[in-house]
Order: sequence, then structure tokens, then C-alpha cells
Amino acid sequence: MTIAPPRPRRSVLYMPAANARALEKAQTLDADGFIFDLEDAVAPDAKDRARAQLRDALAGFDYRGRERIVRVNGLDTPWAAEDLRMAAASGAEAVLIPKVESPATLLAAEAALAAAGAPPAQALWAMMETPRAFLRADAIAGATPRLAALAMGTSDLAQELRALHTPDRAALMPSLAIGLLAARAHGLAALDGVHLDLADDAGFADACRQALVMGFDGKTLIHPKSIAVANATFAPPPDRIAWAERVVAVHAEAEAAGRGVVLLDGKLIENLHVAEARRILALAAMISRQSAASR
Repeated sequence: MTIAPPRPRRSVLYMPAANARALEKAQTLDADGFIFDLEDAVAPDAKDRARAQLRDALAGFDYRGRERIVRVNGLDTPWAAEDLRMAAASGAEAVLIPKVESPATLLAAEAALAAAGAPPAQALWAMMETPRAFLRADAIAGATPRLAALAMGTSDLAQELRALHTPDRAALMPSLAIGLLAARAHGLAALDGVHLDLADDAGFADACRQALVMGFDGKTLIHPKSIAVANATFAPPPDRIAWAERVVAVHAEAEAAGRGVVLLDGKLIENLHVAEARRILALAAMISRQSAASR
């Protein structure tokens, strides 16, 4: 299993591709990534216009190094083939496939992208939004090396489960845990689902904190007002960065001295702690560089 270097995905904002103003405004927003949506946010009679508009935006706008993801329509729709052809040539870092319920869907999307000339580095993301998806999460997560992330579609999932929306999201926890386990088992990023109540600032902050505690990399968002809270929640805090710096330093000192046992504040430091410390420092450095580039 190859684990890609960490990339900030604290906040990944859905942007409707049919909204020209939104595509332009995204250039000024501090989200770590944008999911440019050709699917749910676009009416059937606007699909072709939205696709062309998004193609032009990705070619002409400066998104300041933020990750750009194109969410195409489902592979069983009449728009998917053109969506994938456009996405393959768009320069976007990733293509998000909705309603993935089996590896076959991802393999079909991968074949279509390759046939359209997509560069090898263009990743696939999978929307996990149905009970069947989570029951097959391990197979989906291991479907192809091109897959880089699992995005939880909690709104559709709640509807299919017939679940009640509660502040603790208790009904969603089993599925979210399964999705996270599958992502981590295959070295993928894992993004929590959206918070639909834009007036519920406290509830959104609680959901971000819950996702952080679980181990998610960040949260998908539906409004720019949510970016700052998500960025602050999922960024490594100063005390965690300081811990990581100390772990790397004492480990290097021990290696140089030929010591097999490493202690920090009386606690044993193992290789897993060193790996986590390096991940934290790499992520913090990328966030810092990204912030500097936005000034």
C-alpha cells in the first residue's frame, strides 16, 4: 500500500458548476479544495452549459493551488460520458464519482478517463452515500491505485437509512466508521459529509470536532461561511506541532547515538509515533505554504 504525502483537505467546498459567479468567487476563498459539481447542483436542462462553463473556468481562473475536483454525473446517466471527457482534459486534480457501490463503477470511470487522455496523476474520488457502498467499502477503497479519497455523502445516506438527524449523528456513526476504516486501510484520504443547517454554527463546530476525533482529514462544505471553522478545527494545533518537532528531534538524536530505546517525557517513542509526527509536520508545512501563497 502506497500512502500519498499529506495534503490539506480540512475544508472542501462544493461549488455549483452552473453558477458562473460561484466559479469566479472560488478564486478568493480559502478552502483547501473545491468540488465543482456537475451532478446534484445542476438541473438537467443546464448540464451542457454547466460543463462548458466549468471547462472554461478551470482553464482560465487562478485557484491559487487549491485542489480542484470535478464531480461528474453518475455513470448511468446520459451526461457522464461527456463529463468524464471534459474532466480528463480539464487539469483538475481529481474526478469525483457519485453513488459508488462497487469497484466496477470506479474501474469503468478510470477506463473512460484513460481513454480520454487523463494524465496518470489525475485521481479518482468516490462518493460513499448508500448502504451498499459501506457494505462494500473495503473492496471499493482497494479498487484502483488511481483512487485517492472517499467522500462521505451523509445526506443521501441518512435518507436511505431512514435515519433521524440528531446532534450526535448517532445513526451515521457505524457507516462513517466503516468508511474511515476502509480509507485508512488503503492509504486514502477520508472526508466527512456536509452539515446542512447553515444557521446552526454550534452544531457545525461540534460535527467538525466529532469528525476530527474520529480521524477524518476534513469536512465537505456547502457554504463559504463554514470554511474558517473547518480550517481551524482540522489544522494541527501549535501544541501538537511542538510535540511532533520534539518527537522527530529525540528520535534523530537516539539514532545518531545508536540507542534503540527513545524516551520523551518518560514515555516510550516508537516508530509509529515518529511516522505520525512527520505526517503532522508535513501537513503543517503545506498549510503554511498554502496560506503564504494566498496573501
